[in-house]
Amino acid sequence: MNEFKTKQEAFWAGDFGDKYTIRNRRLNEVAGNISLFTKILVRTENIKSVIEFGANLGMNLMALRQLLPLAELSAIEINKLAVEQLTELDYVKVYNTSILEFDPDYKRDLVFTKTFLIHINPEMLTQVYDILYQSSNRFICVIEYYNPKPIEVEYRGYSGKLFKRDFAGEILDRYHDLKLNGYGFIYHRDRMFPLDDITWFLLEKTSRL
Repeated sequence: MNEFKTKQEAFWAGDFGDKYTIRNRRLNEVAGNISLFTKILVRTENIKSVIEFGANLGMNLMALRQLLPLAELSAIEINKLAVEQLTELDYVKVYNTSILEFDPDYKRDLVFTKTFLIHINPEMLTQVYDILYQSSNRFICVIEYYNPKPIEVEYRGYSGKLFKRDFAGEILDRYHDLKLNGYGFIYHRDRMFPLDDITWFLLEKTSRL
């Protein structure tokens, strides 16, 4: 895959994405992710399949493996260096593609993103929301930087690469069979399990085929 629809895709598929992958090798983050996903999963039930969009090295999926050892885990990742690491996790089904090129092959019980939507070109968000929705059998979880109104933030000296907004609110407005199941905030100064300052929202389909 050499051509992309947006500059953001090319950015993460290329050299910057490689450097991010190398920088992101922090195994101590798995413990924080286990704490985070425990808070989320207690609001779910019967999770037998999970797919993450923008999985990078698979740190989130490593945590979920501990919590859902029998669940099928899948990952969408655009960066080839990250995919090389992901494929070493033999319990993860890996798709090396952009979310904008992904055609959901079957629905998963839980679909989630974690600091992924913030890097999507805002003009493509509705398409991304549609893919998240179409990929989910029941639950959608977005774990992102929240802001009540859309704003752009400089990211490591780059413009047009990080955007904050109310992603969950926009998804709820778009699909009226979704309800807000729960939400929470993770603080970077947490004394036991610090992560970035991120807010999670768990959405649930109220009508399923």
